Amino acid sequence: MLRIMTIHEDDMKLNNVDMNKAGAFLEEVKADRNKAIKIKRVEGEWNFSGVQFAATLEHATGKTIVEADGPPIMGGSGLKPDPVQYCLFGLAACFAQTFASIAAEKGIELKRLKVSAENKVNLSRSLGIGDEPIVENVKLFVTASGSGDLKEVEQLAKDRCPGVYCLTNPIKLDIESDFS
Repeated sequence: MLRIMTIHEDDMKLNNVDMNKAGAFLEEVKADRNKAIKIKRVEGEWNFSGVQFAATLEHATGKTIVEADGPPIMGGSGLKPDPVQYCLFGLAACFAQTFASIAAEKGIELKRLKVSAENKVNLSRSLGIGDEPIVENVKLFVTASGSGDLKEVEQLAKDRCPGVYCLTNPIKLDIESDFS
């Protein structure tokens, strides 16, 4: 259960986490669990020249264009990060945000937080010449300093992080197609 400490200041931020907004959202969800459900969507297009894939991501304050390109060994130009790097970025960013938020909930002021994500990719299956798992393991490396029990914060972040959940639990995948 998410716990937010009581804040009396108007604009309380701890670890770059807006505790007032997080606390208000917690209260909304306590009153109506349906408020916890959010739809996330990424829609992009394949480009037939230059960078292979681009998408515009809408967020609370605007839009950001992200681009991905396959590595040259897989026929891309290597002009932008490849899709697996974005997966790792998403995991590292999600874990860091969860870690910082939980530390803030507990009143722990972080002095440093660095998260790295790493995996080893076997491209045999992608090339159609094997059936070995494409990725067997993902590692997170966390470097943090601050007051309080950071080991507990790490365990809670592992338990609560949406990115970790997506990688460690089977999620049903539906594909809807329009081949015109």
